[in-house]
Amino acid sequence: MSRRRVQPWWRAAAVSALVAVVGCTLALGVGAVLRRNELAAGDAQMDRRSTAAATAVKIETHRYIDTLRNVAAAVGAQQDLTAADFAAITTPLRAMALAGATSVTLVVPAGNREVARVQQSWRDRGLTGLVLRPHGSGDHAFSVLGTGLNATSSTVGLDMMQAAAPAAALAEARRSRQIAVSDTYHLIIDRSLPPERRQNSFALAAPVYQGAEQSFLGWMLLGVRGQDFMGAMLTAVGPGLRDLTLEADDADGLLVTMASVHHPEAGSADLRRTVEIPVANSTWALRLSADRRTLPGADTGQPLTVAAGGLVVTLLLTSLIWVLVTGRQRARSRVHAATSKLAAEQTAASRQAGLLRAVLDSISDGVGVIGPDGNFLLHNPAARGLLGQEEDAVGGTDSWQQHFGLYRADGVTAFPVEEMPLVRALGGESVDHVEMVVRNNTHPDGRVLSVSARPVDTSGGLRGAVAVFHDITDRKRVETELRGFAGVVAHDLKAPLTLVSAYGELVTEALDDLAAGAGAPTLEQARKGTAKVLHGAARMQRLITELLDYTAARDATLRVERLSMRALVDDVVVTRTDAPDHQAVSRPDVFVGPLPDVYADPVLLRQVIDNLVGNAIKYTPPGQPPRIDITARTDEDGGVRVRIADRGIGIPDGEHAAVFDSFHRASNGTAHPGTGLGLAICRRIVERHGGHIDAGPNPGGGTIFAFTLPGSVAYGPEPVEAPVLDAVPAS
Repeated sequence: MSRRRVQPWWRAAAVSALVAVVGCTLALGVGAVLRRNELAAGDAQMDRRSTAAATAVKIETHRYIDTLRNVAAAVGAQQDLTAADFAAITTPLRAMALAGATSVTLVVPAGNREVARVQQSWRDRGLTGLVLRPHGSGDHAFSVLGTGLNATSSTVGLDMMQAAAPAAALAEARRSRQIAVSDTYHLIIDRSLPPERRQNSFALAAPVYQGAEQSFLGWMLLGVRGQDFMGAMLTAVGPGLRDLTLEADDADGLLVTMASVHHPEAGSADLRRTVEIPVANSTWALRLSADRRTLPGADTGQPLTVAAGGLVVTLLLTSLIWVLVTGRQRARSRVHAATSKLAAEQTAASRQAGLLRAVLDSISDGVGVIGPDGNFLLHNPAARGLLGQEEDAVGGTDSWQQHFGLYRADGVTAFPVEEMPLVRALGGESVDHVEMVVRNNTHPDGRVLSVSARPVDTSGGLRGAVAVFHDITDRKRVETELRGFAGVVAHDLKAPLTLVSAYGELVTEALDDLAAGAGAPTLEQARKGTAKVLHGAARMQRLITELLDYTAARDATLRVERLSMRALVDDVVVTRTDAPDHQAVSRPDVFVGPLPDVYADPVLLRQVIDNLVGNAIKYTPPGQPPRIDITARTDEDGGVRVRIADRGIGIPDGEHAAVFDSFHRASNGTAHPGTGLGLAICRRIVERHGGHIDAGPNPGGGTIFAFTLPGSVAYGPEPVEAPVLDAVPAS
């Protein structure tokens, strides 16, 4: 009995069907994965744009809040506030381009029976035409001084209690002693406008306190129209988005639109985000929508192309299998056709490689690719020009620094090999925007580059890295010139202030001479005016000095040397404790423990010690002698950690990190004079030395400031023992 032979076409059909099923499954699977990645990319793009828009709104609202806070502080600093004083303080706001801001007014409280007295008291200050118009009975809040902004006028004499939203904001600001934002409402000055021109607006209220006893004077109230406030901002951050809407609560607790931007040409909205933005005591909602097809990488059509290509390849492969199985001759002809097609694909690949090379050669940023041995595999002309040397001559990563002349951003410190972006990328790390200076024979003056690098894995498993070099030399030069300009302006302001102080003292002496025989009321008024000039000049002089110190702390060249920490501390302590303004009962009691030698800039380090010791003396309760302990210890790595502990008023919980920010002052220290730059200067100086500074509560009351510095052990050949010295006496 003979075995039945399987027909060739059956065998071909079975193999072809198997290949078709496997190929279609892979093609559709890859297409599905790519589509899922596109959806994830669209969501990521939407999240980034939402974050950017929310950040822009937050920065803009904080600018208004900070501006109103500064105005409130300036008004509170006036002992006898007049209309001229108020105009001098608030008129500069017109030049600040506060979009949507209508007016800034001083609002004062008055009970139902105090209206006449309050009206007369402000008329006595020069507001002879002031008429207070109470609304209803009970407590009132009248606008007595105002400055119109953005070509609008301010109305005085209005009772702000007639509108529930600003009344609630005034009450919250006085209760919390912080700036409060009102619910949305129609501004009182807008109620005369036609309904279609009214905007949902809001008001910012800042409490005003006067004198060392911090007596409550009233509120600074800033009215802002919502659409004018955020319309331009939302338009600027909205390219690629269809709708942006900023919403806030109204007086009934319902969300209403305060500002919105609509781009109907941006397609249909299938991506939506809502971001909550904290503003003072309230929370606003920013709603965004976009068409996925308009976002980069969110709808490229690649999944469909890949799936279709995979199906086509599967069809071709199935046909090829059918041909191979069904006949040798047919297979030969198909192989010949496939060979011709492969040659065409190789030609196309070569053409693509040439196109890629042309693109790399035409871009202005440098692009370089290295292999695992540190040698360059690919580099465009821009990379050669920026680096200034031939990369082919480099013998591995260890020789890069010497060959190219690579330095840190200061232009002096050699860039460590292990921190170079391409070396880090070889280790699998993605690096962005690392600044380095290239200085060699081609670039003797140095070029500043911003370098980003990514690891690269080739299809053969060969690991490498690619870097993009961007020349930022001109940008850095402009930044340096701007910083220099700011320093020069601040320095030049000292001359007129010194002149004001000098003439103020001469006028005071002349008034003293005249006082013996004159005694007219105008003489006393002139004396008060002169005192204000002197006081204001002193405050501005102190602010400018600290601004110059702040600039120097960031930009001054570090002159690091080995110095005696003990000698420097002793000099600061003696200077501070021997000050003639210390009473016997309040003379500081300072203990100085053993202090090692350190490597630092002596001028800048002395400024850090002097600021911290001065703050410890300054922020001490009245009648209590300051107590300061200065100690240090050496870490295992040779660094030195210095601690300055005091028994002063301390820093409120949650503000220990914020006190190092520029112009920030702790909430319990506003009664003491100062600009809020001292600790920011300390942080800049310590960080420029490679250290860190922090603050924490002292268990026995007060604050502990601690900072780290490179010690002599970290730099010198051998550790240097610090002598054990006695405490510095209090007198």
